[in-house]
Parts: sequence; structure tokens; C-alpha cells
Amino acid sequence: MFNNISPSYDFLNRFLSMGVDTGWRKKTVNAVSELMPKRILDVATGTGDLAIAMSRTTATEIVGCDISEGMMEVGRKKVAKKGLSNLIKFKLGDSEGLPFEDNSFDAATIAFGIRNFQNPQQGLEDIYRVLRPGGKVFVLEFSNPEEFPGKQFFNFHFKFIMPFWGRLISKDSSAYSYLPDSIRAFPHGKAFLDLMAAAGFHNNTAKKFTFGVASLYIGEK
Repeated sequence: MFNNISPSYDFLNRFLSMGVDTGWRKKTVNAVSELMPKRILDVATGTGDLAIAMSRTTATEIVGCDISEGMMEVGRKKVAKKGLSNLIKFKLGDSEGLPFEDNSFDAATIAFGIRNFQNPQQGLEDIYRVLRPGGKVFVLEFSNPEEFPGKQFFNFHFKFIMPFWGRLISKDSSAYSYLPDSIRAFPHGKAFLDLMAAAGFHNNTAKKFTFGVASLYIGEK
């Protein structure tokens, strides 16, 4: 599915989130910048939006990893257009079995991807493995808001608006129709912090964005 929708993926993200996702990524970059990392791994990088945003950090190498070659090909073109090819590289790989050595990254990021993992805890455990001691993981993901107005916005936008326009623009009948159920089924808040702890991370924190529609989770190895 992600290979099929890769040509329209970036447009749909901006259109369906009304541009709010850009602000969430900026806040994630600010959090990562405090660590002053040299080597960053962007897991489930997709078309590389977050990897490109991470070019504003102190990183001297950024690696985007994804299972969809179609998405990464779009990312490579974006990176080349911005003149960042020497900084940002892409590598095909399973996010639950990362093709990298132990203790090889200062920071790992993942935006709106871990919800699609078959086994999120296994994915977190492998991210833990490739992080150096003292390194941090930054997970930006949709949440299931339970209070007004986030709950009402979520129910209407994710159930009706996003699936309709997602199918229409991407020409993929399954695109975006799975989102509401996948977000509701995904552990968020304390439940996700517990998953991080089970994977080995400590000093774990969560910060809500836009009335709880999204959250940024941070954990340390």
C-alpha cells in the first residue's frame, strides 16, 4: 500500500492534517537538538520528512530506514533537491530487525510509523539495541484523545474526512481507511510508556500535542 500511495503521500499528509503535522515535527526536532547528536537513525522514514527536518540539528549523518522502497525513492529525490545527499542516506530494512550494528546511533526517531509495526515492542527493543548508551529514542505518534475538543475532532476527521480524501487522491481503496482503527488499537499514553520500559528504556516521558491528537514519547538507553 505504501509503495502505491508514495507519489501522493506528502501532499495528503499536509492536506489531511491541515499542516499541523509540520509543527509537530518541528517540536520533535527541537527535542532531539537538545541531545546534540552526531548520528541519527530515522526509523520508518517514509519519504524522509522527519529525516530532512533533522538536518537542522548538529547531526553529521542521518540514516532513514524503511520497508517501502517506493516511499524512500520519493525521499531520495527530495533530499537531492535540497542538496542534503551527503548528510541523509536511505537504507531498505525491516523496522523490527534493523540492519545496523549495536550501539551505533546517538538518537533514533520515528514519526507516525510505529503504529504500523506488527510487534511494536520488538521494534522498540531493536531500536534500543542500535542506540549507544545514553542515546535517546523520540517517537511521534497519533494518540486517541479522550477529552473535548480533541476527541470530537479525532472522531470526525479520522473516521470520515481522512479516509474519503485519502482514497480519492491516492487512488488506493485501502489507503487511510485503516487509520481510525489502528490509532484506537495502538497503546498510547501510559500504555506506550510501559512498552518503552519493557524494551529497556528509562527516564521515559510523554508530551501531548494539539489537544492530545498526537504525542511525543522520549526514552533513554
